[in-house]
Amino acid sequence: MNDWRRCAAGVTCAIAAASAGSTTSATFSSPDLPGASAVERLRPAGGLPAHMCGQFRQPTAFVQTASGQYLILDRREHTVFSVDKARTQLTTLVTAGMENGTVLQPGVLSLSSDGAFAVSDAPFSQERIQFFFEDGTPLTAFLLPGVAAPRLTVGPLILNGTGSMQFTGKSILINAPESGALVSEINLEGHVVRQIGTLRFTGHEDDQPLHLALNIGAAFATDDGGVLFVFQTGVPLFRKYAADGRLEFERHIEGPHVDGYVQSLPTTWPVRTIGDGTYPLVAPIVRTAALSPTGDLWVSLVAPYTYVYDAAGDKTRTVQFYGTEAFSPASLSFSRASGSLRVLAMPGCYEFED
Repeated sequence: MNDWRRCAAGVTCAIAAASAGSTTSATFSSPDLPGASAVERLRPAGGLPAHMCGQFRQPTAFVQTASGQYLILDRREHTVFSVDKARTQLTTLVTAGMENGTVLQPGVLSLSSDGAFAVSDAPFSQERIQFFFEDGTPLTAFLLPGVAAPRLTVGPLILNGTGSMQFTGKSILINAPESGALVSEINLEGHVVRQIGTLRFTGHEDDQPLHLALNIGAAFATDDGGVLFVFQTGVPLFRKYAADGRLEFERHIEGPHVDGYVQSLPTTWPVRTIGDGTYPLVAPIVRTAALSPTGDLWVSLVAPYTYVYDAAGDKTRTVQFYGTEAFSPASLSFSRASGSLRVLAMPGCYEFED
């Protein structure tokens, strides 16, 4: 039986060890490995000034609107900040609070192409989705069914609640495996209009919380009306679904930076009691993912490497983000506001030329 603390040599893994009131993380560096494909090292082409970025306590989303305004979700401050295109003025756009138009225990921020954005949070012990115009003016909000426990996170990953969300401008895509489907599409009135994808086989179907935890991931709408879904826990892979829900293909995320992890997957995980529920602490191998405007899927591992896949699901690049040193993004997004396609990454508030 593999112990949950085991980390294969050459692989970075984050471990959340929960004792009452504490979370501990351990990181093991991953060097370039024999047999690895050529790694592109990306250096910053811009970004927010260091003195400005340093004011954020736990930034978990970093995006830019078409007009050039930056939006930052600070999970610990329960706040959405904005920075002007010239990067000279930091403004509080959405403040902490329980009422609509404010946020409490925020999880995810997602930006639509028209500049409106959505934020998931959890006041009243219930998941809420709110929508805002680009200037922070509230648009609408609704509550998701069910009672939410206090957030349980492993790094940027939320293990209970809305941990991923894409706002298309007309609807949102969320991962809600407890519904029986990988992806739920919800309109702006809060009604489920489509569910896509069956949960994958995990071998832990008799342990419902663990089975659901191994079906956590991120969904992205594709230009053809379909959906891409990236599994962030367990065996790393992604699926492409057609607009009618048919599975078009499944691709395993493979490479020397994840092989050891897959070979050392544990069979038991520690658990933590939150509220009335008990949740397994399943550490992710995929830290975040994003779909570029060109249709490429960027998958950032917990190890400081990012794999890039084309629309057919074939891996085309392995990249490594560098700030002062190599890092694994907790947030990835794309912007053309500067005139060229750039990748925005947190931590560090960096911009990279694609």
